[in-house]
Amino acid sequence: MDVQRLAAFADGNQGGNPAGVVIGDTLPDAETMQRIATEVGYSETAFAAPDGDHWTVRYFAPVGEVPFCGHATVALGAALGRQFGAGSFALNTQAGPAAVRAEADGDDWQAELTSPPTWHDEPHAGMITRSMELFGLTGGDLAEGSRPVRAHAGADHLIFTLADRNCLADMSYNLEAGGALMREAGLVTISLIYVAQDGVVHSRNPFASGGVMEDPATGAAAAALVGWWRDAGIRTGRIEIAQGHDMGVPSRLFATALPQHGAGVRVAGRVRVI
Repeated sequence: MDVQRLAAFADGNQGGNPAGVVIGDTLPDAETMQRIATEVGYSETAFAAPDGDHWTVRYFAPVGEVPFCGHATVALGAALGRQFGAGSFALNTQAGPAAVRAEADGDDWQAELTSPPTWHDEPHAGMITRSMELFGLTGGDLAEGSRPVRAHAGADHLIFTLADRNCLADMSYNLEAGGALMREAGLVTISLIYVAQDGVVHSRNPFASGGVMEDPATGAAAAALVGWWRDAGIRTGRIEIAQGHDMGVPSRLFATALPQHGAGVRVAGRVRVI
């Protein structure tokens, strides 16, 4: 079985989040997909097969299936573009309908996903307290006027907005404890962000629920964040997200929310072959 290895949301010719991509006439059974994803070892591997005018897609992390994955969708878009030509591809995912559009960029590819619908709510106090304890955060570490939010764009993410870029750079936590907390709470990642004066969002996304310490680029979390901002009237327009720099794996994501309340979010980036 051919597994393509691509890095999505690369910053030029470096960085990006590695994803496995498998395109076939039919999807393998779940046990086979899980085995392949574990062997590949990336935070996610996307498996895609045609179904009429759509593509059925499933995503597997090393330790389980996730309903939707942004960076693997963008990697899949580039792979579909290389195989079938530039254009848009409608997707059926476990989280609902999505789409990806691919276009050539010289010898490389750019791709833009459109996420499933978004929503957000206020997490319960116990989840907030346990998550802050996991990262050693206090109330003073949070940006003034901000509140933790549970946001969804195909998968659930708990978002903390920090007051200091150094606090983001110093992030650390216990992987086993983080995995237990995230799985119990139904979270795919916990997203820590810092908004710089120039408007660029700096982000770190622990993915302990999938057995991964941290993702260098997280398209689903970017969509969840920007969908929340649109629906809460916080910010709209094209938003640049810098992620992975504190890991030494620089990545760039560009997210734009569709105008309707609760609609999906477009997240674009460059894809490079590993």
